[in-house]
Amino acid sequence: MNTATCPSIPADPELLTVAERGLRDGETPSSFVEQLIGEGIACGRLRSEFIARGIAARDEALCTGRYVSSSDVLACGWNAGSTRWVFASDTLADKKPA
Repeated sequence: MNTATCPSIPADPELLTVAERGLRDGETPSSFVEQLIGEGIACGRLRSEFIARGIAARDEALCTGRYVSSSDVLACGWNAGSTRWVFASDTLADKKPA
């Protein structure tokens, strides 16, 4: 595996001391930071995908005129036996937002 070196990052010495005390056996500060960077990248990717799905849902609602009320969303659940959401009223609300 190829590796690259990140430039030094200034940090509060007290923070570093606390971080070093919290390392697992065999874990180094650099491996800890590398793991955090990877997790941050993954979190950012998930956030971007979530936002993209929300924008796509909004655009579809604008095109079709079909909206679901927030109360229906909060009262619904995923029907594991099918590929659709089940609403309290078991129907999609065909109304435009106020």
